[in-house]
Amino acid sequence: MKKLLILIVFLTIAPKISAQQERVITTAVPFLTIAADARASGMGDMGVATSFDVFSQQWNPAKFAFANQKTGVGVSYTPYLESIVNDVSLLNANFYNKLNDRSAFAFSLRYFGLGEIELRQTIDEDATLVKPNEFAIDGSYSLKLSQTFSMAVGGRFISSNLRFQDGVQDSQAANAFAVDVAGFYRSREIAYNSFSGRWRAGFNISNLGGSLQYDAGGQENFLPTNLKLGVGFDFIIDQDNVLGVHTEFNKLLVPTPRDFNGDGEITAADNDEYQQITFYNGVFESFGDAPDGFSEELKEITWALGTEYRYREAFMLRAGYFNENEEKGARQFFTLGAGFKFKAAQIDLSYLFSTSQVRNPLENTLRFSLTFNFGEEFFND
Repeated sequence: MKKLLILIVFLTIAPKISAQQERVITTAVPFLTIAADARASGMGDMGVATSFDVFSQQWNPAKFAFANQKTGVGVSYTPYLESIVNDVSLLNANFYNKLNDRSAFAFSLRYFGLGEIELRQTIDEDATLVKPNEFAIDGSYSLKLSQTFSMAVGGRFISSNLRFQDGVQDSQAANAFAVDVAGFYRSREIAYNSFSGRWRAGFNISNLGGSLQYDAGGQENFLPTNLKLGVGFDFIIDQDNVLGVHTEFNKLLVPTPRDFNGDGEITAADNDEYQQITFYNGVFESFGDAPDGFSEELKEITWALGTEYRYREAFMLRAGYFNENEEKGARQFFTLGAGFKFKAAQIDLSYLFSTSQVRNPLENTLRFSLTFNFGEEFFND
């Protein structure tokens, strides 16, 4: 019942939010943009140019070609809206396998469960329990094109089961397919005066695909097609101590809602025209369609800074900051994280502190990840 009240309140205030932030870009299946593992979330939700880990599928699958061991598996758990409800969460499972020194394949599953929600027409009516959920199944193949650069392609099946039975039409899940294209650069170790170092860089164009539609003739919803760009540098102080610093930039390759007919406000007619934009055209339009020009395009770019200290590859400390413009969603937060490795197993955890006036659904939430790497070792220069 509590969740039903929350849903009613949200539907009540949604029009006010929309009126105040008409040009905030919204997409279907936003759970695909949530950091699903504790390592990345401990560094400000970044991973496109960090060192390889089992959870690279979400961030940059090209990193799998640089894996140090043949096989790895990982699972993670992220509570969502934990301060309000206790049965909404994001679960993530990953697997990778290196075919040889140059190539690897990987699979992952992300499942976003919204728990049980009670539906009733009147207070006296028996409640109908529904369990809305969304999930994505991924696969990728990565290949080293040189000793320092790799690329990957990935495919994704997405299912969003958020419709409720209305007594007239059977509800059904909305499904879509999407692809990723990614690249990763990892330099050789470079000797400087008092330390050695290693550069990293990466990009990932994710969720390229059609839109989601829940019923025939209904509204089509863009997938969260996204461009990630990042760079990083490892300060290799000695064989036991390494400090990595990273930065990352993200831009949704989705059209900006706008006033097509020039009457000063976004109306239903504008939304109808917005729905006619194909995902292919939307990707290219997204770089120059903001009504206020280049300054607004810059506001649609989020950025993050992150750092990770590693001691003997057995103990890790992490910190990060994520920033999104106040007019485009206002997600702003600090994160802290830690990791502990013992033989083949590693456990990671992270914690988020919101610095925005807009409440973050992951605020004050502890996230966990568990990974195992085993098999033949590969030595990357």
